[in-house]
Amino acid sequence: MTALARPTHGRMIGGVCAALARRFGTSATTMRVIFLLSCLLPGPQFLLYIALWILLPAEDKAGASAAW
Repeated sequence: MTALARPTHGRMIGGVCAALARRFGTSATTMRVIFLLSCLLPGPQFLLYIALWILLPAEDKAGASAAW
């Protein structure tokens, strides 16, 4: 598994689904479909997406902070 960071390439909106796909070894399309299907269920999925968008570092920033 790789570090959880939003990629700079291959992301659609915030890169959260692409980051989760890299982390768990699936395709970004599969993760996006899973997210869209989960939005049909009751719960805070959209709020969780926004929170991860804010909290996850971008890939270039995550690499710079790992060098420290």
